[in-house]
Amino acid sequence: MVGVSLITGAARGMGRAIALRLAKDGFNVAINDLEASSVELEKVQKEIEEMGRKSIAITADISVGKSVEEMMQKAAQKLGRLDVVVANAGICKLQPLISMSEENWDRVFAVNMRGVFLCYREAAKIMIKQGTGGRIIGACSSAGYTGYPLLSHYCATKWGVRGLTQSTAMELAAHKITVNTYCPGFIETPLTDGTNKEFAELQGKTIY
Repeated sequence: MVGVSLITGAARGMGRAIALRLAKDGFNVAINDLEASSVELEKVQKEIEEMGRKSIAITADISVGKSVEEMMQKAAQKLGRLDVVVANAGICKLQPLISMSEENWDRVFAVNMRGVFLCYREAAKIMIKQGTGGRIIGACSSAGYTGYPLLSHYCATKWGVRGLTQSTAMELAAHKITVNTYCPGFIETPLTDGTNKEFAELQGKTIY
């Protein structure tokens, strides 16, 4: 039986790489990103299909509960089941704490923290109903272990993802569902493009 995976934030960067690797490993793959990234998402879908795997592209805002529920159900219905879910989508913008607005703080938490929670919750519902176990994986970061200046909001979400993941793993173990995170250091992706220069400028430094 061919396994089925779903990856959020898969139009580019690490999400795209994870989706392609899962396809290479033999999975059919559902991929997700925002509507604004639909063209890039369709390109990734084509790459997966050219590898001989089935794929569907689903645009949805993973910070919205109903959207996540519908996304998970669509993936399971179209591809037959759901075995692996990677809650990869996230956002990050450098900003000093003293000038950070509540809106910016809330938006980072909505995507990086609530989005992961919603993916865990809806994936777990489907996997428990299937009764065959599963793998749920969330995007953490080295920022989930160490604080960094200008990233207080981002670091707080990643520490939160670690706690959420450990607790959820304990709850779902009886259903043979494992829950883990991956915690990369700094990786150059479209999300981090220009970050080094911006980080230096915000601290009054110059990169040569």
